[in-house]
Amino acid sequence: MKLKLSSISMNHKNVLLIKLISAILISFFAFRLFILHSSEFSPIFASVTGKFEARFLPPEIIVPENEDLIPQDIEVEKCDLFAGKWIPDSVGPIYTNKSCGSLIDGHQNCITNGRPDLDFLYWKWKPHDCLLPRFDPRRFLQLMRHKSWAFIGDSISRNHVESLLCMLSTIEEPVEVYHDMEYKSKRWHFPLHNLTVSNIWSPFLVQAAIFEDSNGVSTASVQLHLDRLDETWTSLMPSFDYAIISTGKWFLKSAIYHENAKLVGCHNCQEKPHIEELGFDYAYNASLHNVMDFLAAEDNSKGTVFFRTSTPDHFQNGEWHSGGTCKQTEPVSDEEIEIKDVHKILKDIEIDQFKRAVREKTNQDGGNLKLLDFTGMLLTRPDGHPGEYRQFRPFDKDKNAKVQNDCLHWCLPGPFDYLNDVILETIVNG
Repeated sequence: MKLKLSSISMNHKNVLLIKLISAILISFFAFRLFILHSSEFSPIFASVTGKFEARFLPPEIIVPENEDLIPQDIEVEKCDLFAGKWIPDSVGPIYTNKSCGSLIDGHQNCITNGRPDLDFLYWKWKPHDCLLPRFDPRRFLQLMRHKSWAFIGDSISRNHVESLLCMLSTIEEPVEVYHDMEYKSKRWHFPLHNLTVSNIWSPFLVQAAIFEDSNGVSTASVQLHLDRLDETWTSLMPSFDYAIISTGKWFLKSAIYHENAKLVGCHNCQEKPHIEELGFDYAYNASLHNVMDFLAAEDNSKGTVFFRTSTPDHFQNGEWHSGGTCKQTEPVSDEEIEIKDVHKILKDIEIDQFKRAVREKTNQDGGNLKLLDFTGMLLTRPDGHPGEYRQFRPFDKDKNAKVQNDCLHWCLPGPFDYLNDVILETIVNG
């Protein structure tokens, strides 16, 4: 009888053991199945509106964004960071209109101004032949400890410096330490890294007498001295470790031209028919000839100098003061858009004068003078401008109100932020 009870007890224990093992196996396979299915969903992202939303991603192998290794089938020496396309990006900007609102010019703070669509924030620049790491503000600040930066030019340069400041502010808040009387030139300091960033207002880069109000309305033609560089920026060049210099659109304004202290011609000066019409291209070519010669001379600066090509506008059915608009909400391909004649003229002059200066003034590799050719990259982003939302909530009182569109400057955050990805990669890897 004892033997029979003992046998029953052993059988009972075996059954329990089998059940336990079965439960463990079922749990394991259930967990693996859950992980497999959950990989089809992306994390929850916070949009710039403050709302949280889940974005669905296709089940695919994800390559790390910041992987520094280049695939073996890509030759590094052929990598062109400026040739590529815009691709969808679920991550979006690293700052928002709220987190950086105090640094963004009101006219470019599109989302605060009421722009309703946000899809334009979810695209990133992808070069054809190489990987482009995302801009890392912490790495930038570490690399630029005890350095000085300058952005020299017109309001597009201001647009650019505000983009960089906003990205860096996610790590350390900049402190404004200087501004001129008109608040057009400014300087900021990052005390923890002893980095200074300056924005220097010099829209022509050469000496100019300008007669216009804050809305860009001129009362007289610009007096432009094509052979005299603006000392506002040239006098400061020896103090900068890095400088990004640009110009362009201001040369389309009506202007009287001077060379060797003599009047030589004009552009669009109908009120003075006795002066020869030379065209803006004459003035741009002559001015950039002198600018590039100065930049190529290493004695004039101690650090790296970037010349940025002019950025295209996307006005349609008019221009700035003639009812032009830009209503696109997504990027276009190279095949879907053609560069305007005026933008092609500006860029051709920029490239020609840059190459000439490198050929004549440096050891053929450009030395410390580098080119940032962003024209094509931004040409395919007609959706990146403030458009109707240059002013704060323009349709609150009248949904049919007629407002001036800005199809020249760039929304922040927006496509302009990706210029900084390219610039940092250029600095790090040449």
